[in-house]
Amino acid sequence: MTETSASKIFDLRRFYYYESGNIFTGSKNDFNFKIVPDTKEKTLILYIWHGKLCSELAEMDIENSYPLTQDGFDEMIAYLEKIYTSEKQ
Repeated sequence: MTETSASKIFDLRRFYYYESGNIFTGSKNDFNFKIVPDTKEKTLILYIWHGKLCSELAEMDIENSYPLTQDGFDEMIAYLEKIYTSEKQ
């Protein structure tokens, strides 16, 4: 984890990266996620799935939408971390 990560668990870029329209995909073991900004609709879409398949081939377990704002981004990170840590217990 870098000191510049937006997450305590995942190596995520800061809000500006997504606000600029960039997509991010990450994983830890079989826990996978993809963050897709929709700059026209002003939303961030978080996809979560499990297993070895890429996002295009996998069935999504969770799909949530958040406002494309710093607060929405922070809420999304908190949710992502909560789901990951709850599965590890």
